[in-house]
Amino acid sequence: MRQVKPIFFLLLIATVLGACNRNPLKVDISKSKKEVKFVRFDKELFALPLKDTLTEISELSNKYPDFFNLFTSRIIRIGRVGDKEFPRLLARFLTDTMILNVERIVNKNFTDFEETEKQINRAFKYYQYHFPGKEVPTIFVYTSGFNQSVVTYKNSIGISLDKYLGRNCRYYKKLSTAPQYKITNMHKAKIPSDVAYAWASAQFGEQSRATNLIGNMIYQGKLMYFVDALLPDVNDSLKIGYTTKQLDFCENNEAEMWKYLVERKMLFSTKRMDIIRYINDGPTTSGFPLEAPGRAGIWLGWQIVRQYMKKFPETTLKKLMQNNDYQQILNDSEYFPE
Repeated sequence: MRQVKPIFFLLLIATVLGACNRNPLKVDISKSKKEVKFVRFDKELFALPLKDTLTEISELSNKYPDFFNLFTSRIIRIGRVGDKEFPRLLARFLTDTMILNVERIVNKNFTDFEETEKQINRAFKYYQYHFPGKEVPTIFVYTSGFNQSVVTYKNSIGISLDKYLGRNCRYYKKLSTAPQYKITNMHKAKIPSDVAYAWASAQFGEQSRATNLIGNMIYQGKLMYFVDALLPDVNDSLKIGYTTKQLDFCENNEAEMWKYLVERKMLFSTKRMDIIRYINDGPTTSGFPLEAPGRAGIWLGWQIVRQYMKKFPETTLKKLMQNNDYQQILNDSEYFPE
């Protein structure tokens, strides 16, 4: 019996450590039955023979009425069905040499979209777990001519596949709207986290209620925690779009960044430029060392929300997302990195 005790205690310690390290967001999603529907809108659009453009447009528009208008008016910006010049403008888009070349690259890079579909579908099973009764979106994928990466409308999500062709895509370096810090995240593996973040923004777009820097930080931190919940197996660098080196900097300098904001009384600043400096994307975060990646304020807000949820494990994701009292979240988190 004496030999059994050490083994028993080792097993007990292993169990306790395992429980401490277990991700509470890795919940049982076996009861989430609804599947996300994927539509390869690009293939249907580029398959139009353009023999009777108006008739063909009407057929596709009637098949996907909401998304078709979203695509033409908001994404490629040529107007809506019924506009006088619409058939000509759509035909010009579908026969443009660059657009056709990009569509060929898209088809080559996304011959197998199955793995990405599985990841997104699994993410929305987690969504169903946290928000039972909510409908899952229909996801449309397409070539947009390098317009918005991910858009949302009602119960639809649109993904521009030509914004995820890989960091070495020759077209990206020619785009004035795609600086290197953005190109870094223009690859296939980034799609699921971009979709989760876009869906969080669409479902909980109360950012206007955040009037100061800390409010904006925590609001963005909530969106990132939503991404955590939908993608519990994805690493942090991919979720926020940082390199390993950038993430290491944030983790190693968390206390210093927080101290900087506190000492300069920046947290409660309502100045637009102060908020933009720490929240908006960019190669670096102005005010912090050059090694600090852009959006470092979002990363800090993310850690505040994580600590809040760790302190109050009974708080559901739904309750967190509905809580717009950013000051209360900060106070209750007792966040003060050392």
